[in-house]
Amino acid sequence: MEDKRFKKNDSGFICQACGKEVLPLGYTSRNHCPFCLCSLHVDINPGDRANPCGGILRPVQTLPDPKKGYIIIHRCERCGATVRNKAAHEAKVQPDDTDLLIKLTAGIGN
Repeated sequence: MEDKRFKKNDSGFICQACGKEVLPLGYTSRNHCPFCLCSLHVDINPGDRANPCGGILRPVQTLPDPKKGYIIIHRCERCGATVRNKAAHEAKVQPDDTDLLIKLTAGIGN
């Protein structure tokens, strides 16, 4: 039997990039800060916290997706890897900064 690739890990955290408190989403794993959109490079598969890198993932671009809303493209400051994450701009608790998502979609940057 195959293991699930997604593990729910919806803990709150303090953002390592901007220092703000991030609350759990309540329905799926919260994997980035809704204020600055940064994340940590800690997962190999979503929610597993098995990646030893631990570098800050900075948002470099967002892509509009007709089914998922926005996809955030992050680049790790430590190892250079790129990671894609679904935005939580429609969340009821601390939704992602829509203005920042739009700026990244337009190529204005963070």
